[in-house]
Amino acid sequence: MSDNTQPSDTPSPEKPREDWATGDEPMTGPQRSYLGTLAQEAGETVPENLTKAQASKLIDQLQNQTGRGQ
Repeated sequence: MSDNTQPSDTPSPEKPREDWATGDEPMTGPQRSYLGTLAQEAGETVPENLTKAQASKLIDQLQNQTGRGQ
C-alpha cells in the first residue's frame, strides 16, 4: 500500500490578513502566550486587545526581530 500524497516544497499560499473571516476577532490564547514570550525576548510590550490579524502580524515582526522566524 502506498501513500500518494507528497509534501510540497513550496509553501501553501496564505490569505492576506485583511481577508481573514475571523481576523477582527480577539487574538487567541495561544497567540497571546506566544506574543508574551517573543515580546520578553525582544524587550517589547504587547498591546492589549489585539485582533487575530494584528497579533499574527506582530508575531511575524517579533519572530524576525528575535531570530525565531528563521
